[in-house]
Amino acid sequence: MNKSTANTSLPAWWQAAPFTLVFVLFFLIPLALILMVSFWNFNEYELLPGFTFKNYFSIFEGCTELTDNGDICVTLKTYFSTLKFCLLVWLITLLIGFSVAYFLAFHVRSQGMQTALFLVCTVPFWTSNVIRMISWVPLLGRNGLINQTLTGAGIVDQPVEWLLFSDFSVVLAFVHLYTMFMIVPIFNSMMRIDRSLLEAASDAGASVWQTLWNVIVPLSRTGILIGSIFVITIVMGDFVTIGVMGGQQIASIGKIIQVQTSYLQFPLAAANAVILLAVVLMIIWGLTRLVDIRKEL
Repeated sequence: MNKSTANTSLPAWWQAAPFTLVFVLFFLIPLALILMVSFWNFNEYELLPGFTFKNYFSIFEGCTELTDNGDICVTLKTYFSTLKFCLLVWLITLLIGFSVAYFLAFHVRSQGMQTALFLVCTVPFWTSNVIRMISWVPLLGRNGLINQTLTGAGIVDQPVEWLLFSDFSVVLAFVHLYTMFMIVPIFNSMMRIDRSLLEAASDAGASVWQTLWNVIVPLSRTGILIGSIFVITIVMGDFVTIGVMGGQQIASIGKIIQVQTSYLQFPLAAANAVILLAVVLMIIWGLTRLVDIRKEL
């Protein structure tokens, strides 16, 4: 019976064909089109198919030297700003995500309670990202609840301006939106840790912090890496959050691409998208050098 089953089973390449087709249709072909358009020319009225590096040169025009004020060019400044948000959000979501996952995996014994707490964590995802961002405005605004509380208690003489439409509000919204993407893979890695290893570390005289650093963190690195990839890739390309929470005053690469698209500058936007993709892929490549995901999974 096993022999007949093996003979009638589909070859591996045929089983992978549907997934390969989806990958080609919805990833490789659109990516190839974006790459192709990035080399086209354009004017105020139409796209001009061809092959030119003009779009890439115009993006980094003037970046070989400092401006008259001693600053770097707008493009590099925008990339540094985007990377700054990415680093801050990654670090904060990692700390929060690891702490929540650790609590759920090692301090909540009941599987039913773990499920219930997970559902609580997913409650914000029952609404759209825009609604969740807008919900911060009544709290952080100049006349919001926090400023009214601070001024009413006499802690400050006038409303705090940097709570909304600032770097702080952008990072806060990012953390609020994307921490769950860090919690889930880390929690999954922690649940796969053999509990006997923790008992062995305790029997060997290791403290809680030593066990955490030398046992739990190394064995959770796959989840940390996957969560990091999720957060970094989303934040690098996000423009809605920065636009809403930054009051349209903070630039990012995603925002530049969105503006260029709205002005029908598709080749220029495509070139920016290709460069952004290259930067994100380099970051992911650097992360995967630390952990071999295929081996760990």
